[in-house]
Amino acid sequence: MTEPTTSEGGRILVIEDEPRLRAILKMQLREAKDAKYDIRTAEDGVKGLEEVRRDAPDLILLDVMMPGLDGFEVCRRLKSNPLTSRIPIIFLTAKSTLDDRLHGLEAFADDYLTKPWEQQELLFRVRNQLKTRRAQLSSNALTGLPGNVLIETELSRRIAAKEKFAFLHLDLDQFKAFNDYYGYARGDAMIRFTAALLHEIAQRHGGEGDFIGHIGGDDFVVITEPERAMTIANSIRSEFDARVRDQYDGADRERGYITVLSSRQGGVNKFDVLSITILVVTNVGRDIQHSAQVSDIAKDLKKIGKATQGSVVISDRRSDGSPLMPIVPSSAPPSAPPAPPLSGREPSR
Repeated sequence: MTEPTTSEGGRILVIEDEPRLRAILKMQLREAKDAKYDIRTAEDGVKGLEEVRRDAPDLILLDVMMPGLDGFEVCRRLKSNPLTSRIPIIFLTAKSTLDDRLHGLEAFADDYLTKPWEQQELLFRVRNQLKTRRAQLSSNALTGLPGNVLIETELSRRIAAKEKFAFLHLDLDQFKAFNDYYGYARGDAMIRFTAALLHEIAQRHGGEGDFIGHIGGDDFVVITEPERAMTIANSIRSEFDARVRDQYDGADRERGYITVLSSRQGGVNKFDVLSITILVVTNVGRDIQHSAQVSDIAKDLKKIGKATQGSVVISDRRSDGSPLMPIVPSSAPPSAPPAPPLSGREPSR
């Protein structure tokens, strides 16, 4: 799977009680050749916590041995606060025994740098922690897959490079009913099951450059090469149908449906075992210049998909390979009604 590139840089807070070391750290960070860092400093733990509350940094370099509030306590306070717990912390200390390092890790520090340090090692550790933080912030917290920002970046990159691609938009049908019936924990498990399935199928039938993303909720994305798209889509559909019943309790699995009080549809309603709708959009045979055009085509295909019973693959290709819905200027006359989609099931009448 490809990993979208991100620009180097970040906001770093140095909490160090020795003025000379604060100055050295600032100088070494500013000399980084591959990044530009915004650096602030604090001379003790109390002022360091105040700086974090005032404007949370992307990374903290934290001295362990400080008068008053030492680095261990500063780290504990930051990691116990949900608003600051994900800020990576690199301990700076003259202590280098195993017990000292374990003590730091027990306080949930993310890394450890022993004084005196080499500048190259400092910059390497800083860069790695910031890279990890960017990946976390840009990924879906539930599945760990790239989120909307990285999906947009990857799609725009392929469009700008004039690559031929296929964009698969996948979502679960009637997922809200499953979530209401079994609760959020089981709903999250269903989402993770789907994410794992996409990764497995992409590993089996995809290529090195394929991309999997999680838009949010029960919506996912796979970006691949056009010639692999239908194989991947149909494999996801068949494997999902074969395995999804395992996410249900035994009695519900045997019955084949659940009953849920639905405010949308009024009263108690029956909902079949979850199915999946997969929309396939490519730029083969059409000129796509912006990611919004992909979204527009997918929206049109979704209307067909949601009118279809069961799991379905809806492609934007006709059987002869031509675009089902070519992009036309808004001033052009409306096109003829679309031909039947390439799908695993016929749309319901």
